Amino acid sequence: MKQADPPAEVYRLGRRPDPWAWPDWAYAEADATFGNRYDDPQGIYRVLYASTQRVATFVECLAYYRADIELVAEMHAIVGEEGDEEPPAAGVVPASWVEQRCVGRATLVGDYADVGHHESLAELRTALAARVVHHRLHDLDAGTIRLTAPRAFTQDVSRYVFSRTVDGQRRWNGLAYLSKHGDDLQNWAIFEPAAPEAIDVTEFDRVDADLASALALHGLQLG
Repeated sequence: MKQADPPAEVYRLGRRPDPWAWPDWAYAEADATFGNRYDDPQGIYRVLYASTQRVATFVECLAYYRADIELVAEMHAIVGEEGDEEPPAAGVVPASWVEQRCVGRATLVGDYADVGHHESLAELRTALAARVVHHRLHDLDAGTIRLTAPRAFTQDVSRYVFSRTVDGQRRWNGLAYLSKHGDDLQNWAIFEPAAPEAIDVTEFDRVDADLASALALHGLQLG
């Protein structure tokens, strides 16, 4: 696996008062994960998700509220028929979403695997060949690890990276990956117990610039 170059700091959008708190196991789903891309499929370790860019944390979290792609297509068809009107808002983010969240800034600790690097992809293609077949994927390449489904496969990638050791010690504290929303946005999956070193925690309001950018990107509005 190729080692990722860590940024000076990373950002995480999470619930107040501590965005770096590990998720409570009480909220795990029936499959023992929290439903996220690089969660542990065996339900042994938890994962925190952070981003190199502050705006990326908003882009990732607000994607949940986007309209289904078929609805988006229907809205644009309506605009095409009626002329110069803009399509209606795709979704509304409740005001409580802002009130309950804050942004943490921290420094990563230890080494992280760059799963999108060509050397890492070559290793994963061999090591996880059986899982590729199991999930009925055509092959394993850079596009495969960015697929929305099956999420169970990227969770297999997480488990593989987590289980690598050197001299009996875990080799990686997490992994780096590019966002599905753009190659210019970089994310980090942090494996428990490798908590980052917190720098500060700040609150934000409805006029936050990064919040506004993410809302516009996804076609959302605040309630």
